Amino acid sequence: MKRILGLLIVVSALFSSCNDEPSLQKYFVEKTENKNFVALDLSPNMLNIDSSKLSSEENAALKSFEKVNILAFKLNDSNKAEFESEKVKVGKILKEEKYQELMKFGSGKDGASVSFVGDDEHIDEFVFYANNKENGFAVIRVLGKDMNPTGILSLMSVLKNANVDLEQLKPLQQMISK
Repeated sequence: MKRILGLLIVVSALFSSCNDEPSLQKYFVEKTENKNFVALDLSPNMLNIDSSKLSSEENAALKSFEKVNILAFKLNDSNKAEFESEKVKVGKILKEEKYQELMKFGSGKDGASVSFVGDDEHIDEFVFYANNKENGFAVIRVLGKDMNPTGILSLMSVLKNANVDLEQLKPLQQMISK
């Protein structure tokens, strides 16, 4: 009897820990193999940044950064219905409680937003979302530990001077040029 009760407790704990909430991570995994999407992951070592040339603030920002996930949907004449459906799904995910919107700009069907997961000084994820009714949309997740808005701005300035291996960005470049 005790074994059955113990087994029931373990099984119920497993099922209660399974979270069916939509998340960008799940969305990225689901869409990676879809032909209308291009997915890329960038890690800090791909940036080829000489940290000895960075300020202490820039180094701290770089150390808080773990990776960037990019998922882009390229709109064409044959996938307009899927575009609208996918855009709604991403919008719904970003309205979840864990995603806090920092800013939103644009108008109507074109626009962009910046959201984050965490609190003001301990951000684990920044999300940049942009959509355009003629080109498609892109979702960029910047993942890290204890990031903050100031650190992200520092990281952006560091990225401008990064020596990124452009071969790794070929899939995104090909999608944009089509």
